[in-house]
Amino acid sequence: MSHSLTGLSFLGFARGQQGGVTFTGINPATAVPLEPAFHTASFAEVDHAAKLAGKAALILAAQSGKAKALFLRDIALRIETSAPVLAARAQLETALPEARCLGEIGRTVGQLRLFADLVEKGDWVDARIETANPDRKPAPKPDHRSMCRALGPVAVFCASNFPFAYSVAGGDTASALAAGCPVIVVAHPAHPGTAELVAGLIVDAVRSAGLPEGTFSMLVGDGRTIGQHLARAPELRAIGFTGSRSGGRALMDIAAARTQPIPVYAEMSSVNPVVLLEGALTSRGDAIVTGLLGSCTLGVGQFCTQPGLILLTRSPVAEAFATKLAEAFKGAAEGVMLHAGIAKAYQSGLAARIAHKGVQVLARAAHSGQPNRAEPALLAVGAKEFLADPALQGEIFGPCSLVVWCESAAQLREVLVGLEGNLTATLHATDAELAANPDLVAQLATLAGRVVLNGFPTGVEVSHAIVHGGPYPSLSDGRSTSVGSNAIYRFSRLVCFQSFIDSALPLELQASNPLGISRKVDGKTVN
Repeated sequence: MSHSLTGLSFLGFARGQQGGVTFTGINPATAVPLEPAFHTASFAEVDHAAKLAGKAALILAAQSGKAKALFLRDIALRIETSAPVLAARAQLETALPEARCLGEIGRTVGQLRLFADLVEKGDWVDARIETANPDRKPAPKPDHRSMCRALGPVAVFCASNFPFAYSVAGGDTASALAAGCPVIVVAHPAHPGTAELVAGLIVDAVRSAGLPEGTFSMLVGDGRTIGQHLARAPELRAIGFTGSRSGGRALMDIAAARTQPIPVYAEMSSVNPVVLLEGALTSRGDAIVTGLLGSCTLGVGQFCTQPGLILLTRSPVAEAFATKLAEAFKGAAEGVMLHAGIAKAYQSGLAARIAHKGVQVLARAAHSGQPNRAEPALLAVGAKEFLADPALQGEIFGPCSLVVWCESAAQLREVLVGLEGNLTATLHATDAELAANPDLVAQLATLAGRVVLNGFPTGVEVSHAIVHGGPYPSLSDGRSTSVGSNAIYRFSRLVCFQSFIDSALPLELQASNPLGISRKVDGKTVN
């Protein structure tokens, strides 16, 4: 890996200028600033990156599936080859352990290759052909054919909690490039060095593939200034965002107020309710305690699928389970959070929750008082109090979970009906309980994009079937996913070609099917 850190943006193949606001990465474990200084992009540089992307859009959209697959695989290989250097920098900027960093790099590489396989095969375009019938009465039927096409330039906002998988070369970038869209990334200021290193590898891949320089840019700065200015760029056609609800809503409002409104795919907040039925607690309560503690505290609770809400129907068995879970929480270790902002928000959110009338502290692990640390906490509240205050279902980003005590199965369902949208919903039940409660499963499916049975929500499989999304506020558009191959449809749109001569059609729609893809012809699937 030949790139050395400069602290400058990538504007296509060029670099940004020094000057303006500067900042450094900070090691959250030691609170020590890291070299070098990073230079926030100017508004002129943001505008230039957007113009480059606009110029590149038609050229990139015209690339074949094979060409895009080669490009994506090249990015993956460059990242994979540079894994030791990337992991070392990420450890300094995030305090994440080496194994976590390397694992996340593996996931990032896997995502890129998943999309490479998808576009190389080509079926994702959903080609549909309706052949002409000039003799149809009362009106002739015209020949018309449709397929998915690239949407255009996409802005991607990197997440703080995933320096690789939801960052510069993460799922949003991979799916947008796979669709044929230029990408402008806004690096997260919590891990700017990691972002610059990965961005350099992508730029190298763009050059190697002979693609226009506007295919990819990376901007140094924060979302409130640089990011919001970018969101107003007329060249943009979509935005991908992972972060806070306030940040996502700000982008949604800006995008809606544009002269040409554009979609924002914002993953924002989720408390990921876990429903525990008595039969499951009776048969394997100890295993559930172990698994639930691990899921709640994994990565110091800094996962979007952290189970922040635990629903129990009061009984001697449930109370005994809660006591064991509290003991486990109390003995859990504190951990270093990703940066000072997250650590401060966790402590203030926890304090406010504890001060809430009706909330009981079941367990709170020891806190050393060192900077940027968070201690696991298990709280409890009655369902009546929970239902009376919507603020109690707000996300506390970190290793804190809230037990909601329900007095009956009917009250448990009342709590579920009142929940906001979530990324996941989990049910622990015996086979008999599952068969006896089909309405419970149906209710969970209405409030989450992924329903987990007898497992734990942390850990998202990257696949063709996965759904990482859900009703608002977990995602701004609950019809989509930010993980898995279906994510490509966020950055594409359907185009219909009517009454075209065959040679002027895209290859995917030509009569001879030169790409050999699966298509729907006059309503019937033809391979």
